[in-house]
Amino acid sequence: MVISTSPRIGRLLAEYDDVGAVALDNFWREVAASGTPFIEEPDEGTALVTFVWRGSAESTNVAWGVNIPLERFAETDLWYGSVRLPLDLRTIYFLCHDGADDVPLKDSGSGQTHVDPLNQQIVHFPRDPHDSTDYDCWASLLEMPAAPDESWSIPREDVPQGTVTDELVPSKALDETRCVSVYLPPDVNTDALPLLVIFDGYLGKTLLRMPTTLDNLIAEGKIPPLVALFVGGRADRRTDELTPTEPILDFVTGELLPWARRRWGVSDDPSQCVVTGASLGGLTAAFIGLRAPESFGAVISQSGSFWWPAPEKGQSEWMTREYAAQPRKSVRFYLDVGDQETLPGPGGAPSQVEANRKLRDTLLEQGYDVTYAEYRGGHDYVNWRRTFADGLIAVLGR
Repeated sequence: MVISTSPRIGRLLAEYDDVGAVALDNFWREVAASGTPFIEEPDEGTALVTFVWRGSAESTNVAWGVNIPLERFAETDLWYGSVRLPLDLRTIYFLCHDGADDVPLKDSGSGQTHVDPLNQQIVHFPRDPHDSTDYDCWASLLEMPAAPDESWSIPREDVPQGTVTDELVPSKALDETRCVSVYLPPDVNTDALPLLVIFDGYLGKTLLRMPTTLDNLIAEGKIPPLVALFVGGRADRRTDELTPTEPILDFVTGELLPWARRRWGVSDDPSQCVVTGASLGGLTAAFIGLRAPESFGAVISQSGSFWWPAPEKGQSEWMTREYAAQPRKSVRFYLDVGDQETLPGPGGAPSQVEANRKLRDTLLEQGYDVTYAEYRGGHDYVNWRRTFADGLIAVLGR
């Protein structure tokens, strides 16, 4: 990222030299009315984006989809920082102070980490009511002027809506009863329909608006009608559960899939069964594709955590090595990752971009059918919400 000086901040600093605190008071009144961040000096592909915050701290920075430190102006309460970003970027961010880095748990705009109080566009990550360990969190939305269209995930008045109901699925493999939300397409008999299994199911059906995307794609004939299973989980176990382990494999292939076939008669053709997830969910989806191609013939991975495991727990990029070492399976892939996901993974593991590119190359060398994309953005749900439609079309498109 190229860091520059904001013209608006430059004017403020010059005015402050002339009239002192009056300039700063006028600035805060203006900012309260116009909002932040500032988007200035657009050129053919980028613009200068400036974040500001008013308050007291030892240090302040912007985190998540944009990572820059903010500078305090003299002894005032003004903190500011600018960075040149692509005009078609959409991402989320929050402000954090004095070394804190936890995702904001309130939308109040105050605390050690918080949303941008001067930005009215807020993204809510709702708490899963079926998970006692889950919690609400929030972030601010940065949407640049040329951010791509999100129309597939927006409800349309003329499109029939499918139904989504919650079911409880007992699992010996996971040693608990798991909530699974079931999407059924409108006005279609479910016998022999394709099946879609989605990890992190609660955010999939809420924040990612996946049922709406399915409605719109089916109505336009982009994909066939299908049954979708939104698999819930426990926030406190996610890191352990959504990794290449036997319990999650046994649950999906030995319990969830037979249950869906008994209840709705969905297809037993693996080419019509898709497993999908984002981040660790994408890693686990690829693991199931590797180990159970007789059950799932397609994988959608969004920003899959293919750096796994962290170096202190073993050699990184286990999944890529496994696909390289084994004969090609009858599985097709959609992989995407954000072009801003360039920071090293946990413990110095490869970045998301590096790890996804390496898996892509390995799959292509092995002869797999792979659709690969790098979207403009970071490791965040507002991008996965949009590119999910691309994944469905790639692996199920008519």
